[in-house]
Order: sequence, then structure tokens, then C-alpha cells
Amino acid sequence: MVWVPGGTFRMGSDDHYPEEAPVREVEVGGLWVCRTTVTNAAFAAFVAATGYRTVAERPLDPADFPGAPAANLVPGSMVFTGTPGPVDLRHLSQWWVWAPGASWRHPEGPGSDLDGRADHPVVHVAYEDAAAYAAWAGLALPTEAQWEHAARGGLDGATYTWGNEPETPRRRRANYWHGDFPWRAESGYGHTAPVGSFPPNGYGLADMAGNVWEWTQDWYAERRWAGYSACCLPRDPRGGRPEDSYDRAQPGTRIPRKVIKGGSFLCADTYCLRYRPAARRPHMVDTGMSHIGFRCVAPSR
Repeated sequence: MVWVPGGTFRMGSDDHYPEEAPVREVEVGGLWVCRTTVTNAAFAAFVAATGYRTVAERPLDPADFPGAPAANLVPGSMVFTGTPGPVDLRHLSQWWVWAPGASWRHPEGPGSDLDGRADHPVVHVAYEDAAAYAAWAGLALPTEAQWEHAARGGLDGATYTWGNEPETPRRRRANYWHGDFPWRAESGYGHTAPVGSFPPNGYGLADMAGNVWEWTQDWYAERRWAGYSACCLPRDPRGGRPEDSYDRAQPGTRIPRKVIKGGSFLCADTYCLRYRPAARRPHMVDTGMSHIGFRCVAPSR
């Protein structure tokens, strides 16, 4: 683990996506942060020790999905599947498919396995899977503020984990989409990479940009500062309430959402410029995907 000193920093961004604004100075305490996301090897050790079954490996309860065809009520997860050519980027259903049998053991579905991927980040983990691992390890998941402070590596207000300038072809910085999204990735991209494949940030933390999105403890709130006084410096701020995190665009789906951070190997500059510390997205707690993982923290004593 790596020690990240506490202090104040500017959280969020006023220059990119609306959910990141407004910028606000906050204070966080120092904490120990795992240098990398949890790998397949580490998660396998947890499963071997506990017999744990992830959400993606459990049968679905028909009562939770009224009207769903029986064929869909089987264990599985959402898998990225590249398209054969250019598509309308407004419709993500063209490259995400529900894959029965997909799980952390089978990242692309039943025909895939973890051979050669022991040091890749574990994926297809729902929030409770990540929390269960953290509890077993005697650790915790970070809050959004803790994660963003750590990701910045001491570069307060910088656009990227490495500074304000985009990466250059001669110095690659992170595993995000290089090529034409979502159908043609450059060699070496378009999938997860072994943890630590790219230079760490100023605190020595690897993959705080790209590779996989990472779960945080915080419930998602579109107006995250709504409960905080405008006059006072928020100290170790936390997210809102579960009931406020529901997706208002889907009133019939009342599944709470947590904040995920960091972007993934699927973040393309033309589609999802979110491999930045300020970037944040909501994600339903019961859903794992092939580009979501997690890392753990240990608060200072």
C-alpha cells in the first residue's frame, strides 16, 4: 500500500461533463491506498478462502424482474463486444451485451478464462462483491473524495493524473481507448492490461486513469454539494442517500447507484473523456461489467 497524505484539494471540474461541476475545495485525511486495483489472482485467493460467489454467478430471482423471459434469468453479466464498423455512439446497446455465464472467472463469457490474466484487474464485480473482498482483507473501499485526492497525485486542479497536457504517442500514460471506438482499437488496447503497465502518478499509485472503472463508497448525487454549507470547507465529504441515487430517466428501476471513478480501457476521447481524476459516473450496485473493478484503502489509525 502507498501512503497518501491528507490535505485540501480542488474536487471536480468546471471544464468537462456537468456531473463533475462545480469545483469545490475539500479536505481529506491521510490514508493508505492499495497501489493497484485488485487483481484476478488476489480475488481468486479471497474466493478460495471463503467460497464466495459473486452476484454475476448467482441465479436471478424472477420476482426482481417481472415479465423477463426465463431464458434471461440465469447468471451472467454485461460484456463489451466491439462492433464490425462505425456506429452511432448515442446507442451503447450496440457494444454492450448481456452474456449468460460471464463472470470474473469468464470475462468474455463461458468460452473465456483467466489464463494469462492473473495480474489483470478483476472485473464483473458488483458493489457488494467489492465490499465483501474489502471486509475480508480488513480494508475498505474509498470514498469519492479519497479516491479523487489520491488520483491527483499531488497535482491539485490538473486535468489528468500526470498533469494538464494529453499524453503523446511517444509517452503513453494510461490504458484508455486508442483507435476508432468501438470497432477498431490500436494494437495493445481495447481490453484490460496487467496492473501497473503504465507509469504511476505522483503518489506512486498505478492505473488511477483508465484500465477499469473503480467502485467508491459514495451514493451518487447529481448535486453532490446540496447538503453542504457554502461557507464551510467540507471535511472528508461523503455521497448522498440511496434513495436519491436512483436514475430519474428510468423511474421504474429503483436500484441505487454508487459513484465509480477513473475511466476504463473503453474511454475514448471522442466518446468518453473520463480517464481523469474529476470524472465520475453513477453505476447500479447490482451490476458488474467487463470494465469495472476496484481498489481498497486503509484509513490512518
